[in-house]
Amino acid sequence: MLDDCLFKWERLSSRDFNIYQISLAEQNQRMAKIYLTLTILFSFVLAVTACEAKREHVIQGRTMGTTYQVKVVTGYFQSISGLKEKIDERLVEINRSMSTYQKDSEISRFNRFKKTGKKFRISIDFFRVMRSSQEIHRLSNGAWDGTVHPLVDLWGFGRSGRQNKVPQKIKITALLADIGFANIEVLEPGFLVKKRAAVTVDLSSIAKGYGVDQVADLLRNQGFQNYLVEIGGEIFAAGYRLDGKQWRVGINRPRAEAAFNEVYKVVDLHNQAFATSGDYRNFFEVDGVRYSHVIDPRNGYPVANGVVGVSIVADSCTFADGLATAIMVMGHDSGLELINRLDEVEGLIVVERPDGRLVDYPSRGFVSGD
Repeated sequence: MLDDCLFKWERLSSRDFNIYQISLAEQNQRMAKIYLTLTILFSFVLAVTACEAKREHVIQGRTMGTTYQVKVVTGYFQSISGLKEKIDERLVEINRSMSTYQKDSEISRFNRFKKTGKKFRISIDFFRVMRSSQEIHRLSNGAWDGTVHPLVDLWGFGRSGRQNKVPQKIKITALLADIGFANIEVLEPGFLVKKRAAVTVDLSSIAKGYGVDQVADLLRNQGFQNYLVEIGGEIFAAGYRLDGKQWRVGINRPRAEAAFNEVYKVVDLHNQAFATSGDYRNFFEVDGVRYSHVIDPRNGYPVANGVVGVSIVADSCTFADGLATAIMVMGHDSGLELINRLDEVEGLIVVERPDGRLVDYPSRGFVSGD
């Protein structure tokens, strides 16, 4: 009887234990489902938060004799740690290559180099800008020329300081002999060769644009998609602003008395560069005649074609920067014809009429707002 009872107890205990095991397994399954659901829900919320919660970071500094500003839009948890240091380092490299104010820069050493027919080795930065310069010189039929700076100095718009007087014609003619981008050969993989010993180069009208492009490349390589880079008014805008809209830049009113923040036109940019050139602030007058700082390298005199401002939109800020200066020299007819011939390039040329009116000459695809 006792054995029988023990047997029954053992059977009951075993059955109850199995039932308990099944119940525990079911509870574990339920908990696992709940945990999985919560995990999916949390991941979804985190993803939505990451998409919607963005921040705009502003990095500022000085370079190339002017200021720079970089705006970067990131996810809320995306870091920009060390980014300013990388930007500054890259701009220092470019300055070390093409700053005419640094005596030991590549361009300064090349300008002192007096051997004709001999190769002068240059960095990849210098080489790229010289190649772009050659192209703009060709497209503009010599209206843009990186060797014009001795004439700029002669007219009092360079480092020699203001003179506010018209130079003697004999001095202009003498300098013209050594002006001409064709007097320099640009050779692969990175050499310059002078054809005339006295020829010198100044790339200030294109170097800022190159600096913008290089900072934009740096940001892209760091994984950033939405940013705006500005150096001295030259710009590259990638992606979108913090509010998800396209970047907007203002064109300053081309009047000497206009405030620096007075907007004439507004341009929307998306993965595009923007550059401007104008003569409405840097000039002098003699006997009622206005002499601009923009010198025509073909005749040695300041331009007098009525063009007071040129704005260019292009894929490259290097190209946009140089082209804007070239069109200041070319005038609105030839300049507009050139812009309309170029793929992925748009522009606005502003001309001041003798009566003081401003007249706009936009390219076929140029879109702006007031």
